Amino acid sequence: MHSLTADFNELRERIRHGRDAWQASFEPVYYLVFPPKEILEVKRETPAWKAKLRNDRWNVAEFSVTEEINDILTAHPLREIWLKGDRKNPRDVARTNQSLRQALTHGDALQNRLHEKLLGLEPEVPRSLLLVTDLEALHPYLRIGTLESRLQGRFNVPTVFLYPGTRSGKSRLSFLGFYPEDGNYRSVHVGG
Repeated sequence: MHSLTADFNELRERIRHGRDAWQASFEPVYYLVFPPKEILEVKRETPAWKAKLRNDRWNVAEFSVTEEINDILTAHPLREIWLKGDRKNPRDVARTNQSLRQALTHGDALQNRLHEKLLGLEPEVPRSLLLVTDLEALHPYLRIGTLESRLQGRFNVPTVFLYPGTRSGKSRLSFLGFYPEDGNYRSVHVGG
């Protein structure tokens, strides 16, 4: 039976031991996969998990996808145009989502923020670990697998993604449990 506590403890052990030596390209990227219905429980547990990681002597930094998306969209030069368009036609959700998706992907805005966070955690801070939270905020704009693949080769510290979705096999994940399965992840998956 699935247990968030057991999955998190397994994740801690995997991080402590690093990736398997047989893996072709070592990047310390880990996914804690949990059912989407447990998103609120994961949010409640996250402070305790961060404390446990700190007790394991990790310097934990957090990258909240929700906060980053909010910052990008709030500061975007087209914000007033979006708001005006939304007031004019509030039911055109597809068009609104397309505009917001372009704002997040044009110039790789979200990807660049994640990369900058990783760069800030380079070896100057020993035993750094990045915890990426609020992945559900990516829906319906993009999926984290896209960002992971574009940042391949740049994960310089252990990076843990709290991933709401389902898992099948070793590498196939379904974001939020309803997106098509994707097997292109190059990371370690725990749970799901």
